[in-house]
Amino acid sequence: MPLTEADIDRFEAFRPRLDALAYRLLGSAGEAEDAVQEAFLRWQAADVGRIEVPEAWLTKVLTNLCLNQLTSARARRETYVGEWLPEPLLAGDPMLGPADTAEQRESVSYAVLTLMERLTPNERAVYVLREAFDYPHREIAEILDITEASSQQIFHRAGKHLANGRARTEIDAAAARRIVEEFLAAATGGEIGPLVRLLTDDATTIGDGGGKIPARTTAVEGAVKVARFLRGLLKPSQAKRDLVGGSAQVYAWTANGDPAVVAVVDGRVIGIMCLEMTAEGITAFRTQVNPDKLERATALWATTDHGEPLGHAF
Repeated sequence: MPLTEADIDRFEAFRPRLDALAYRLLGSAGEAEDAVQEAFLRWQAADVGRIEVPEAWLTKVLTNLCLNQLTSARARRETYVGEWLPEPLLAGDPMLGPADTAEQRESVSYAVLTLMERLTPNERAVYVLREAFDYPHREIAEILDITEASSQQIFHRAGKHLANGRARTEIDAAAARRIVEEFLAAATGGEIGPLVRLLTDDATTIGDGGGKIPARTTAVEGAVKVARFLRGLLKPSQAKRDLVGGSAQVYAWTANGDPAVVAVVDGRVIGIMCLEMTAEGITAFRTQVNPDKLERATALWATTDHGEPLGHAF
């Protein structure tokens, strides 16, 4: 039986929540959109008049689609060139989803999305459903066809895997801009000392170029080594300009709720560097330069009033 206009409207009203759920589960906006579209096709094929709670039905269908996707993604990522990092989402992207609580904001932070790659598909699903969307374990158990006790145990196990011994520091957009400005000034200044002082002793940096853009495939660790690497990364050269198609303008922004440096050439986002903050300083830099993972950011950037750049890189 074909869907009525009311049936389609019901799905579309719930789509933003489905998008946000799929993104947290998959770490990829493109894959999330595909999964949500597949959920719509399942909705289209179902006898929706007999579905008592559409939200619960759609959540279960989408979650299980994402679990299947995660299982196959693990095999693909074993052959991925270099480090696989999630697709960053810039401030204002509706796919970031609910951000009313600290737990919801943390669940979509770039650091946590990266750490979630350590989890099994079931651990990731339980963690996201509980932490980001506040589903009770009873409902999570129904979605995943497990017991309520198993859901609680899996959630506890996922939390232990994600714990890194540091408390993430929440900051607002104005503070994020100041941090990025201070970082860029120190990274492009004449002395390495000011930059080192912004970092924690065990700071790290890693990048994802997907084999398409050169990126550091193994982490650089330690404040001094990271500072030297970042100064070299931001040092202008003709080779870098040739690689990205010009001199990049750099902006202070937020991505996934964290301070970020956004590099733009002719309106095209060519890199997003996410900074992880703790009370002690900047503890990690994760840079996404794979062009396949920056298309959504470029589209959003074109519609955003982003002001004047802080300067140029490369």
